[in-house]
Amino acid sequence: MKYFAGVFLLFTLFSCTSQQADLLVYNAKIYTVNDRFDTAEAMAIRDGKIIAIGRSADLQQQFRATEKLDAGGKPLYPGFIDAHAHFFGYAQSLYTADLRGTKSWNEVCGRIADFAKTQPDGWLIGRGWDQNDWPDKQFPDNAALDSLFPSRPVLLERIDGHAAIANQAALTAAGILEAKKITGGDFITRNGKLTGILIDNAVGMVASKAPEPNARRWQKMLAAAEQNCFAAGLTTIDDCGLDFQAAELIEKLQDKGNLKMRLYVMLSDKPANYDYLFKRGAIKTERLHVRSFKVYADGALGSRGASLLADYHDSPGKRGFLLSDIKHFQAVANKLANSGFQMCTHAIGDSANRTVLKIYQSVLKAGNDRRWRIEHAQVVSPEDFDRFGASAIVPSVQPTHATSDMYWAADRLGADRVRGAYAYKQLLAQNRWIPLGTDFPVEEINPMYTFYAATVRKDASGYPAAGFQAENALSREEALRGMTIWAAKANFEEKEKGSLEPGKLADFVILDQDIIKAPQTKLHDIKVLKTYLNGEKVYEKK
Repeated sequence: MKYFAGVFLLFTLFSCTSQQADLLVYNAKIYTVNDRFDTAEAMAIRDGKIIAIGRSADLQQQFRATEKLDAGGKPLYPGFIDAHAHFFGYAQSLYTADLRGTKSWNEVCGRIADFAKTQPDGWLIGRGWDQNDWPDKQFPDNAALDSLFPSRPVLLERIDGHAAIANQAALTAAGILEAKKITGGDFITRNGKLTGILIDNAVGMVASKAPEPNARRWQKMLAAAEQNCFAAGLTTIDDCGLDFQAAELIEKLQDKGNLKMRLYVMLSDKPANYDYLFKRGAIKTERLHVRSFKVYADGALGSRGASLLADYHDSPGKRGFLLSDIKHFQAVANKLANSGFQMCTHAIGDSANRTVLKIYQSVLKAGNDRRWRIEHAQVVSPEDFDRFGASAIVPSVQPTHATSDMYWAADRLGADRVRGAYAYKQLLAQNRWIPLGTDFPVEEINPMYTFYAATVRKDASGYPAAGFQAENALSREEALRGMTIWAAKANFEEKEKGSLEPGKLADFVILDQDIIKAPQTKLHDIKVLKTYLNGEKVYEKK
């Protein structure tokens, strides 16, 4: 790491006489995250952008500022960018039953019963249960839900969103009275009777019957979600998989000043969304960017919906499945290859990753800069890692998935195959850059957990002592780049954000401890003190 010398950077249009700034930040330890990973002490901001960065004494002499911020020697970083999340889904989750951390099916039923007391009407929606955390790790059935709510629809999504349980009232509302065969999904039965467990595409058949919030309700939910994200130091979020109507709502709220968060939106793999964006063209404003499509290759490992090359180690005869016919993925790739749009495909299992990699390779030219992404790239066969680098395919990963899944991943995959899972260092080596995200609300929104999981590969208690497959841990510099400049690059936005340099947006965060220097044991508990977006303070710790 180098330190700026006495000369600080300025746009050439500024002379050496005293200049006006809107905000002068000084007495800080600024990690610029530029190409040299320089540090600095101060920066000047005007009209929402950085105009100078360097030493405190130099900038204090050079600039008159409307507002000054003494950072008190605290570390300052570019605003964190979550390269894979579900902002709308998180907003909804704030107003649904939180089932995360439940230790049994009985506890899930208790929580939804308590939630129902505060929500007297309509469908009961919850999310976050994980049978892998229970003594009995088998999927439950809906008998208890039917007893509690004989006539009120209930739909409770598993933590990964790729499975759910519905009571009979919800199944009836969706017209599902017996098991159906569908592509890319399953209705789980027991003794010939529906259990209420839905896998992947089956979830959508029931969820689509639940009423959607109106625009006013969305505004309230998004405002609450935004504030929580600012408190976590997030200044840009990739929302992976929305319909075009949601993008239009974001645009309207941002135009009116009712939504400040910067969002990179991937539209879902639906004909109406393709028609909309192909007709309108890519959307690019200061706070909204829509130029990509989110495609789903398979399901999740925890619900055994991930598509594997060989049987699940703990479920012989099962290999998961693709959510659509291979011809569909090829058709989408062909369509997008002839456009300027980005293809971002969810792929968990090694079979799904191989399928998508091969399809990408069939349409991407050598040396391309299309930045087509594979979201998760969770289980990769040793034979397939080099496909990423060969065609400049971007693996977009979520480090906390590794530390959430590590307790049971080997059960699903076996000791040999698990070594190719959550292999972030190997994936980084392919293109020498890798974007990091959380997948919230599947995981917590806190970027510090991402940083900790990426570099330490342990849970909050320090387990396992040597780290989970520690050979695939990232360095602290790599992890910080993955949460800032590399995440921006994955969105084609590295020239405007992701590092603190003159000409770039003044999005930054001040922490109470230095994530580059702090002891490993402290990383999980580092707190955000202030978050700035466009040079405007949007969060301060009380």
